[in-house]
Parts: sequence; C-alpha cells; structure tokens
Amino acid sequence: MSGSGQLPLRDYLRSRRDEVEQALARVLPPEAGRLATIRDAMRYSLLAGGKRLRPVLALTAAETVAPADREAAALAMPAACAIEMIHTYSLIHDDLPAMDNDSMRRGKPTLHVVYGDGLAILAGDGLLAEAFALLARDPDDTGRPELAARKLAAIRRIADAAGARGMVGGQAIDLQAVGHTVGPEALDADGLKDMHARKTGALIRAATVAGAIMAGAPPARVAAVDRYAEWLGLAFQIVDDVLDVEGAGEDLGKTAGKDAAAGKPTYPSLFGLGASKRMAQEAADAAVAALAETELDRSRLAEIAQWVVSRTS
Repeated sequence: MSGSGQLPLRDYLRSRRDEVEQALARVLPPEAGRLATIRDAMRYSLLAGGKRLRPVLALTAAETVAPADREAAALAMPAACAIEMIHTYSLIHDDLPAMDNDSMRRGKPTLHVVYGDGLAILAGDGLLAEAFALLARDPDDTGRPELAARKLAAIRRIADAAGARGMVGGQAIDLQAVGHTVGPEALDADGLKDMHARKTGALIRAATVAGAIMAGAPPARVAAVDRYAEWLGLAFQIVDDVLDVEGAGEDLGKTAGKDAAAGKPTYPSLFGLGASKRMAQEAADAAVAALAETELDRSRLAEIAQWVVSRTS
C-alpha cells in the first residue's frame, strides 16, 4: 500500500523497471554456436528498455493484493517477464513492413532493420514460445499444489489475452480498418474501443490479473483488479493516440504521427484532442474507483493510473 514513508512513484517505477530488466536478462541469457544469432536478435528487442508497464503492473498488483506476503512479487516475477516477452514479440511483428512498417522502436532501429525480416519474424516467434515455457517452469511448484493451480490460471488468462480473442484479434481489426473512414470496415466509437480493448488492453489486463493471481488474491480482489486494468488499458491507449499527435519522436522512442499518416482510426481523429484527454482522465478515475470496491484505492496501482494519463512518452 502507498504511504508517506514510501518512495515517490517515479523512484518506485524506476526501481521496479530495474528489477524487471535484471530478471529478463537472466531468463533469456545469450547462446553460443549456431543459435547465437537468433538469441542475439531476441535479446536485442527484449532488452531495449521501455516503460515496462505490463511487468511493473504484475509486480505491483501482487504486492497490492497481498501486502503482508514478502513472497508475492517474487511469485509474480516469472509472469511479469513472460508478459514482457509477449509484448516485445508483438512489437517486433507490428513493426514489420507487412504491418506498420516502422523503423524506430524504443529509441533504436527496429529489429527487422538490423537483422532482416526473416530473423525478426523468427525472433518474435521465439519470444512467444519462451514466454509460455517460462510460465510453465517458474516459479517451481514442486510440493505446492496451490501454486500449480495459480500458475495454470495465470497461463490461461495470458494465453487468452495474447490470442485471437485478445491482442492478435485487435491487431487484425486494426489492419482491416487502416484507410477506411467510411463503409463496413470503418470503426465507430464502439468499434475503436473494442479494437483497443483487444490490441492493447487485453495484455495490460492479463498482466495485472496474473500478478494478483500469483499472489493468491481472493476472487473479489482479482475481479476488482481486473476491472481496474480494463479501465487503465483504455486510458493508456487514448493517451497513446494523443501522444501520436502531440508527442515528439525522441520522447516516444518511435515515429510520431504515423497513425494519421496511415489513416488509422484513433480517439483524436474521432473525438478531437480535448475530448480525448478528458476521456483518458475519466477512464483513469474509473480505474481507481474499481479498486475502491475492495479498499485498494490507496495503493501504487491507483498512483499508476494517474501517472498513465500524465505521461509524455
């Protein structure tokens, strides 16, 4: 829980990111010999930095729902790392010429620019497979059937979020909608919200819920965290759309203005910048209200909700 004696949020997020970076380097070490190139490609994108929002949410949720359990964050760390692997794989594929055709990600040339399209596809595939291998392997549940059950529940939730009902489905809707402002493939407000709930929101929800599950949260708290993360994902995506209009490439770590250039439907294109910013704040407030249902609204999760709408990158 948050308190006056705790680190400021900025320092807390930095500390958590550092822990995630170290854990990612451990779970995906370099390889020698004939596998060196593909492993180097995977590590190039995975260890390129970034906000690490999803793994931080997993760790923060675990601590929030089980503040007295010193083991909570450690139990959630494998899921946190796995979700970041899945997120990174999605970015690698999203940047490919057949998708968004972007040349910059996290302030560095995109993977296909450095290694070529073929290795970029394989590196993304490899990260997805490694993620589920990690989820099945860690933490060790030998002699702990309750922990094995938690792992299975987390794996099920993450797989659903990553697949055709979640992130992949949202990406497919996004591809189909590009350039279509009228007609059956054009997205209205409900369609845009549904697309983002899948493309961006599903993995944010899965990360947060997986952290709560791995910490052994009771069903009521898992449900409250899930509702929080649903609203948080919406706030995050609306802010992303706004930053694509107002942000600078050097701050974002990726090419700014690409959504408009590609004719993508966004919140600013449908509602305007002012209304989009208000909608993002309303979503963040709804996220905090969801936490209040189980008295979790005075927590780091609540602070993160407000940080999401104030960020500039």
